[in-house]
Amino acid sequence: MNILVTGACGQLGRSIRDRVADGVRDNYIFTDIAELDITSPEQVERVVNDNAIDMVINCAAYTDVEKAEGDASKAMLLNATAPGYLASAVKSRGGWMIHVSTDYVFGGNTGNTPRGEAEPVNPSGVYGATKLAGEVAVAQSGVKAIVVRTSWLYSEYGRNFVKTMLKLTAERPSIDVVFDQAGTPTYARDLADTIVGIIDGRLFEGNEGIYHYSDEGVTSWYDFACAIAAFAGHDNCDIRPCHSDEFPSKVARPAYSVLDKSKIKKVFGIRIPHWAASLAVCVEKLKNV
Repeated sequence: MNILVTGACGQLGRSIRDRVADGVRDNYIFTDIAELDITSPEQVERVVNDNAIDMVINCAAYTDVEKAEGDASKAMLLNATAPGYLASAVKSRGGWMIHVSTDYVFGGNTGNTPRGEAEPVNPSGVYGATKLAGEVAVAQSGVKAIVVRTSWLYSEYGRNFVKTMLKLTAERPSIDVVFDQAGTPTYARDLADTIVGIIDGRLFEGNEGIYHYSDEGVTSWYDFACAIAAFAGHDNCDIRPCHSDEFPSKVARPAYSVLDKSKIKKVFGIRIPHWAASLAVCVEKLKNV
């Protein structure tokens, strides 16, 4: 199979590149904006056809949650319109798509029960709304697709909460971190392992649909920060819990954003690591950079 990966310079795209380097049965073609403008239907169609693409893994997205509130048109273009172009192009070849989405589609929901795939969606901001529109665009294209919603993604690459906390806890005597938002951190390498494993094992056949993936367990941003500092040995920073309203935001972030992963584990037979175990691996790698 020829597999096109978009957003290849992002956290998940680079993690998939690392995973593929360990050996796979297929031909992966990695693209980012320099190689492919996914907002151009002509470019998308040309790249898909010229490379005889059998599957698209769409990791590209507008992910700046705050900035999206004032840049809705661009967020919609990248998060909804472009996935529709990719889906239509690969469908014309009888191919597949794996599209990465987000827990923010549940942003306005309340309660403290893990979110299942069938739970009603209720995005509370532009980012969540445009990502949900992307899911709809993929579905309406008629392409055979797997949509994977994930949460709190981090890695050795790019900008993310783990790298920010490592820097702050090393440089500052104290920091404040919100404790009233709960979710599950997801190490991008774990998600990459799952996606590539599904493809390598040809497990996608007959298993179209929406799936949830994050690492196991539940934590708050405050406890996540404490764990990051502990694994890094940053003992001199006083990490203090605070309320969300102490950090004014344009976006109402989910207070409880835990994804129920029962479906993906059952259908694909995967075992998911606990968030703390994966965090330890990532922090160790970052310490050695």
